Amino acid sequence: MTKSMHRIEVSLDLPTRVPDVVGYARMIVLRMTESPWFPSPTPSLAEVAAAVEDLGSAQVATLTGTRGTTELRDERLEVLVSLLKRLKAYVQGVADDNPENAGSIIESSGMNVKKKGSYAKPDFAVKPGRVHGSVRLEVRSAGDAAAYEWAWSTDGGESWQSRTTMQTSTDIDGLPSGVACLFRYRVTTTKGGTGGWSDRVEFRVP
Repeated sequence: MTKSMHRIEVSLDLPTRVPDVVGYARMIVLRMTESPWFPSPTPSLAEVAAAVEDLGSAQVATLTGTRGTTELRDERLEVLVSLLKRLKAYVQGVADDNPENAGSIIESSGMNVKKKGSYAKPDFAVKPGRVHGSVRLEVRSAGDAAAYEWAWSTDGGESWQSRTTMQTSTDIDGLPSGVACLFRYRVTTTKGGTGGWSDRVEFRVP
């Protein structure tokens, strides 16, 4: 019990803007390649590096404004974020196996040590709505003049519906009660442009 109470945890602080995600992920691959603590990462660093370059290319393609490039960029962003989260779990495992060096191990990966007492409000929350067949979506504020695009799928992600608001919460009505639906969001700001989609959250509609 004492060990778990003093466990040093990894924090994967992903940036909001896609170009920054690309740069951050490249840094992690480089740092982990140079560190002796990670001889056989899962997923492999080669796989992560390939996903980084795929996302970088897709991001450049979006600047042309060609139809379909934004969707492809978002798909590749989801792939890379998923790989980075798996890599975070691997780093956490190495740190847990070497508690006396956990902090330096985590920092050598390019990721951060989670600050003690840091219990930030979740980025994205899905809650029951006021009536059956409805949910309430909430996110943390991205600043003034930010727009929030909310998307939901009732068929496992095969198709999506969406709406955009200037508020950090919205109610979605008319959903199939008792069905597990998927929800996600993305933010557009004047400085950063449109960010990538958040992780999907599965929630059974009341």
